[in-house]
Amino acid sequence: MGNSTSSNGISRKDYIFSITIIGLFFFIFGFVTWLNGILIPFLRTACELNDFEAYFVTFSFYVSYLVMALPSSALLKKTGFKSGMSIGLWIMAAGALIFIPAALTRTFGLFLTGLFVEGTGLALLQTASNPYITIIGPQESAAKRISIMGIANKFAGMIAPIILASIILKDSHLLEIKLAQAADAAGKAVILDEMARRVIMPYLVMAVILVLLGLLLKLANLPEIDTDAEEESSAETNTLKTSIWQFPHLVLGVIALFFYVGVEVIAGDTIIRYGQSLRIPMESAKYYTSLTLLGMIIGYLAGIVLIPKYLKQVTALKICTILGLIFSMGAILTPAGRQFTMPFVDLVTFKPLQLVIPVTVLFVALLGLANSLVWPAIWPLALNGLGKFTKTGSALLVMAIAGGAAIPLLYGKLAVTFSTQSAYWLCVPCYLIIMYYAFLGHKAGLKNGN
Repeated sequence: MGNSTSSNGISRKDYIFSITIIGLFFFIFGFVTWLNGILIPFLRTACELNDFEAYFVTFSFYVSYLVMALPSSALLKKTGFKSGMSIGLWIMAAGALIFIPAALTRTFGLFLTGLFVEGTGLALLQTASNPYITIIGPQESAAKRISIMGIANKFAGMIAPIILASIILKDSHLLEIKLAQAADAAGKAVILDEMARRVIMPYLVMAVILVLLGLLLKLANLPEIDTDAEEESSAETNTLKTSIWQFPHLVLGVIALFFYVGVEVIAGDTIIRYGQSLRIPMESAKYYTSLTLLGMIIGYLAGIVLIPKYLKQVTALKICTILGLIFSMGAILTPAGRQFTMPFVDLVTFKPLQLVIPVTVLFVALLGLANSLVWPAIWPLALNGLGKFTKTGSALLVMAIAGGAAIPLLYGKLAVTFSTQSAYWLCVPCYLIIMYYAFLGHKAGLKNGN
């Protein structure tokens, strides 16, 4: 990339502006997505659910990617990236507003509907923004750019559960005492109704912000990217290609991403409930998702420094899958009774804390580090050489985010059937599948295996 233009013919000024705007969107992705870690234990109590039922929170949110990714791709072809992303923000705002009647009636089905609509808006945003950030600059540094986006995403994810928990789980220990002392079902229902209504104000504020951001984007000078003309050097490769299914490295990438998103969501969204199941008070457990995302941020920073100068993105992917296996086994095999305290800072109040954390929970948090460079590496590897098929290929990759719907739900079933700790065995085959893609699958069908 030269001083005045990027590799895509965009001026350097527009390139930097575009990176900044997309970074803002990734912040929004993270803020909305990682609220689920708090919503799971919150709705488990407010709607009187078991662990399996509570993980329908992640199912409803992430299954929308499977349903809406291809329609999102079709919409983007008509509207372009810019208008499509504005529409996505407004759909997310509609999903946030559905939380108001859900809270007023304490209806779990309405909460799930709101989450599905939010996920629908995010599917549209992801379908546009991920290929945008991948192809706006040099392909060999795509993982670095996605890592930068990941920092914005995961930093938002670190603060989101803390902010929401400070509102909806305030004095949660007193609430538990009240529920235990409730004389009858009617008294308990009054307490739970009051608890459920705590989500109204934060989700109303979120809806207003999303509407305003959609309007701001409409006015912003965000350049369009012509993905049909992307990677002209791959034209010879694509002359005989008539279907997206003729790119096995993409198909395998979709499968790997499906299982990756599953373990990423498990690491971030089950960890608070896992801590609770080990009798850790919510005062400490509510920070556990932030620890997972802190690990991801550390990994992203390493990716920015090392990729591509010192480390190829495929090598980073291999390292991450190996770490994933190691940390999964640590979470499974470490006795649940071993725990320690560690210093931490509340990222909202900046108050220093001493977190109580079992060693097995720490291994779950470390999965954040192992997961950090998987997404940034799979996207450019899977989209490599697609040319005019890039938008459709990216839509398939976004559909793979549905792994966050299916796999955590399976974790919830295993947690009910066996234990919350034994359920982490589910992570092992997931990382083995991702490992196959890292070592072999990403080369399938490509000339000279590149």
